[in-house]
Amino acid sequence: MLEFSKGDVAPNFTAKNQNGDNVSLSDFKGKKVVLYFYPKDNTPGCNAEACNFRDNYQFLTGKGFEVVGVSTDDEKSHKKFETKFELPFTLIADTDKEIVEKYGVWVEKNMYGKKYMGTARKTFLIDEEGKIITVIEKVDTKNSSQQVLDALA
Repeated sequence: MLEFSKGDVAPNFTAKNQNGDNVSLSDFKGKKVVLYFYPKDNTPGCNAEACNFRDNYQFLTGKGFEVVGVSTDDEKSHKKFETKFELPFTLIADTDKEIVEKYGVWVEKNMYGKKYMGTARKTFLIDEEGKIITVIEKVDTKNSSQQVLDALA
């Protein structure tokens, strides 16, 4: 499993967003980024996390942050997710799992004794230069935006 520390350069990526447009991490140079990884669109924990970021979006952007969500769902799934919950931020479709692997969040999981590969829920805070400020390892889906603010305090 990859480990990132404060000051490490965040791996760049280019992938499609929910609108089919190519988005790269480098597109956000000069802005701070909340890059959050989540397992699946339209599941209870992921809904709670996305809605928490939505509800606090203005506050986060006021602090100079862009919010970017990443899962292995496709663009169509992301578009439905965005529409259903009126999400004002970018969702990246990492269908080839390139980004989740670069960030070390594609991991073996265990549910009811069954092992499988999936996305670990993690949030990376990235500065204007593309360097990692901190990594939130244990995400509280209902308070994810507050965790971001606490991590910066």
